[in-house]
This record gives sequence, C-alpha cells and structure tokens, in this order.
Amino acid sequence: MPIPLQVFAAAIFDDHDMPPWHPEHKGRLDAALAGVSQAGLDEATEWIVPDPVPLADLERVHAADYVASIEAFCAAGGGELDADTVASSGSWLTARRSAGAVLQAIDALRAGRCDVAFAGGRPPGHHAVRNRAMGFCLFNNAAIGAAKLAAEGERVAIVDWDVHHGNGTQDIFFDDPDVLYVSTHESPLYPGTGMLREVGSGAGAGTTLNLPFPQGTAGDTFRAAFDDVVIPLIERFAPDWLIISAGFDGHRADPLGGLRLTASDYADLARRLQGLVPAQRLLVVLEGGYDLEALTYSTGATLSALVGGAYRPETVSTGEIGMPTVTAAKQLWELG
Repeated sequence: MPIPLQVFAAAIFDDHDMPPWHPEHKGRLDAALAGVSQAGLDEATEWIVPDPVPLADLERVHAADYVASIEAFCAAGGGELDADTVASSGSWLTARRSAGAVLQAIDALRAGRCDVAFAGGRPPGHHAVRNRAMGFCLFNNAAIGAAKLAAEGERVAIVDWDVHHGNGTQDIFFDDPDVLYVSTHESPLYPGTGMLREVGSGAGAGTTLNLPFPQGTAGDTFRAAFDDVVIPLIERFAPDWLIISAGFDGHRADPLGGLRLTASDYADLARRLQGLVPAQRLLVVLEGGYDLEALTYSTGATLSALVGGAYRPETVSTGEIGMPTVTAAKQLWELG
C-alpha cells in the first residue's frame, strides 16, 4: 500500500542564509514542515531528504550560463543579486535540493510509493525566469518539474495561488501548449505582471490563465473562481499531472500581501483540484508565506485536505470583493 503523504525536505541541509532583515528565512521552512504534525499527519507521512537536482534538469528551464553564474556567485561568498534577492555560499546546494525535491516527488508518485507528495524547500521559485533570479527566487522549482514531465510527453497543469504573480513560471511556459499555467494573485502587487489579458502566445495561446484580484479578496471569491473558471479550464486542458505552486502569503495574516484567505480556504481549494488528474499525480510545491503561524496552519490544512483529513484550524473567509475579476474571466474564456 502506498503511504498517504511523502514530504521531500532538507531542513537539516538548509544553508541558504539570509541577512536579518530578509523575510525569506530558515524559520519559514521549519514553520511549513511543522504543519504536518499540527494537522495530525505524522503517522501518515514519510520524510525524505532530497538530493540536489542534476544540472541537466536545471538547464532544461534555465540558461546554462545563468546556472553557472549562480554557482560561481555562491562559491565567491554570495551577496545581493537584486534589491530583494540574496544568495549565500550555501545557497547553491540548498536551492538545488529544493528543485531536486520536486523531481523526487514526481518519481515517488509515478512509482506508486505515495498518494500525495509535498516538496518543501526554500528559496521559493516561481519568480525565477530563464536567465535571472528575482523575488527571493534562484531556480524555478515547479517549472523544473513541469518541464521534465512535458519533455516525457505528459500534459501538466500548474496552479499557483501565491499572493504574488509567478512571472517566471508564466514566462517559461508562455508559448508551450503542453503546460497550463493558472495564477490567482493580488494586483496591483509585485512584480506587476499577470493581467487577465495575458493568455499565452503562439502554440501556447490559451494555456495561461491569470486571475488578478484586488486587495481584500477572500475565500468566497476564490471558491467561485475555481468553480466557474479554473476547474472548467483545467478540465478542458485535460492534464496528466497537477502541480500546486503553494504560496501561503495570501493568508490574511501575511505581512507581504493584502488578500484575506485562511488556512481552511486553502484546504477547500486543494480539495477542488484533487479530482482533476488521476490518482498519484498531484504534488504540492512550497512557494511564499511569511507569517509563520499562518504558514504552519495553511500547509497543514492543505496537506490534510489532500489525504482526506479534516484539519481546519480556522474558519473560511467570506466576502464579495474581487467578483468582477471572476465575471471578466468567464467572459474572456467564454465560460457561460
């Protein structure tokens, strides 16, 4: 029998050291992983320390000279890559383990060793583009997994519910017909991309869905968006695999965003996505989330929902802010 949940994480090898002022710090990963115990999932979980991702898999998504430049930058002691993004001497191997967690999670699901997999790593990845680090991100972990699956002939849907738009993931797959990218995010907010009209190009036209929500948007609007827009489009795309880019900074307590979601809202969204792909074809990849208690609650609630648990540490959030975005998306995508 497969294990209900496998967690691929390397907190003991987390050498991605940040300056004291930086919100993306080691405590984030500890808080996210604590969600497993908080949700009562210890007996249902196997923990696995991932290996660093092979360079060939990094270079399927990122330019080889960029990969080499990050290795050299870290070997020289690191520093600031931009105003938001910092690397240290240990960031090279730590970031490679975070990407490796995604690939090993895919292998475990494919081999039937678990029902659901969680790749818990840092730094996050969805802002990293092919040739540049940005937004705390060095390598695009979810994209590395999706690109490998697509290269093997699989169709992949990525659902990114981080409060910030995953510009890197969108950019990497914008013209790819085999990867559907869905993003729900706050707008206006960093990095300023992810407008409703950005729908893909060329062979990938129609494989990018953006739902930019205003500050204050809560769970009711997200549930409506998933029911009326996200789920119909994923069903139309008919993916073989689904990757959740799970940023939990849309939580109402998060200091870097202004959405109003709760841990139970994330559980609702996760459960809605689970039936859209065959069994053992869904993985969760940690992205943002900067309030530690919210990160613990939200990670635990999401994983509990996916393995049939009932962990709901908060009530759902309600409100109609953002519903015009859902209406506009339905009209744009001709969904009734």
